Amino acid sequence: MPFLHAVNIEKRFGATHALAGASLSIGKGEIVALMGANGAGKSTLVNILSGAFPPDGGEITIDGKRYAPRSPAEASAHGVVTVHQSTDRLGSAGLTVADTLLMDSYADGSAPIFLTRNSVRRRAVAILKQAGFDLPLDRDFADLPAADRQLLAIARAIDRKASLLILDEPTASLSGREAERLYDILKGLRTNGLSILYISHRIADLKALADRVAVMRGGRVVREFRSPVDFDAAIEAMIGRTLYSSRPQSLEASGRPVLAMRDVRLLPHAAPFDLDVREGEVVAVTGVLGAGKSRLLSVIFGTREFAAGAMELDGKPYAPKGQHGAIQAGVFMAAEDRHRSSLMPAGWPGDTIAGTISLPHLGKWFSTGFTIGRRDLTEADFAITRLGIKADSGRATLASLSGGNQQKVILGRWEAEPCRLLLLDEPFQGVDVGARQDIVKAVRANRSRATLIATSDPEEALEVADRILHIDHHSLLPAGAATDIHESLLV
Repeated sequence: MPFLHAVNIEKRFGATHALAGASLSIGKGEIVALMGANGAGKSTLVNILSGAFPPDGGEITIDGKRYAPRSPAEASAHGVVTVHQSTDRLGSAGLTVADTLLMDSYADGSAPIFLTRNSVRRRAVAILKQAGFDLPLDRDFADLPAADRQLLAIARAIDRKASLLILDEPTASLSGREAERLYDILKGLRTNGLSILYISHRIADLKALADRVAVMRGGRVVREFRSPVDFDAAIEAMIGRTLYSSRPQSLEASGRPVLAMRDVRLLPHAAPFDLDVREGEVVAVTGVLGAGKSRLLSVIFGTREFAAGAMELDGKPYAPKGQHGAIQAGVFMAAEDRHRSSLMPAGWPGDTIAGTISLPHLGKWFSTGFTIGRRDLTEADFAITRLGIKADSGRATLASLSGGNQQKVILGRWEAEPCRLLLLDEPFQGVDVGARQDIVKAVRANRSRATLIATSDPEEALEVADRILHIDHHSLLPAGAATDIHESLLV
């Protein structure tokens, strides 16, 4: 008998049939990977299993007993612990990493009545040692990068002695080394009898971990594959068509550089480097977590300063004073964590597709202070058509969209106005293969600008870039032209 058995799960949100008879089983000590395009129903199924909301129909059992949690806390009490892709609610500003690691024991009353800073640190060290991660215990949660937040969430989940661990895109913000460490930890947990439901769009994750792959499409599980998995067939089942994984042909960039950086040091101790990005060119920068990819883009966007060097934009000195100056110069940026930097919270004014696209352009589009002409809705509808965003209109809320469609909305924001240099930091994070191809196509179709992309995944760089550079210790090194690397995205 499977440890978890979900049969014919149904869920509707108004006219949207999110789950249409989805069935899934997970054995004890088994890692099952869940694949599916954005909007296939993965998140809805995870939310039901984690107690976020109830199903409209169907039945779920755990260890042969009926399972119907009414809240995430009740699911956790049954041994079902979920680590979501977005970790914004894991902690809050003012809490240290050590405090955040102990939040569950604070909440359930299992923490000792009398605590000292030393006892909190000792307990936090024990949790991290068990998880195999190393995090700065005294750092404020608000200052943690996305990768460290993900590690913190996983460490907390492991500490809660889960019998079923649900991981939603856990490696999306991790370096290759950290991902391999996570693989080792999860394999050890599987050996000890832990069941794991693993949601990921990264083929490397699934190859390394999955005992079985379940593919969702249209709100149900349409196929299952056992290890070794035929990933070409799995991806075709996921998107409902043949996948052409080879990258588009690179084009030779011509003319003078749009961006020129000379003798730049991102940090005082780093080696200097030069960087040119030409009109019509897509350049990708790869490197491990902490190598300086995001810092490089932030320097160009004016939100950080470099230690030394100079920049030119279209042959003229370029030294933006903040992001407003960069945007005025035609330099646009989509930052790494879209939930923190680009998307309005649910329920806030502007939490729609139209509001998100128009936000940085309001002063230009509506200089009188009145939204006359509704250009925001016009641009939103244009983006929906051009980028294949799954939404009825520009009035659709961001919360109703999948991660891949949210990322398309952010790209649509920066394509709504003429751009000289587009900066994209981890643009494919949490985006499925089908949506990723749509984004790659849109990025490469616009050759009137230069594009600089930061990505931790070399396969993503190969798919999108004309030229690839590697950054190490905040210094750039050539990594060879993408056209010289004959490697399929999914190999």
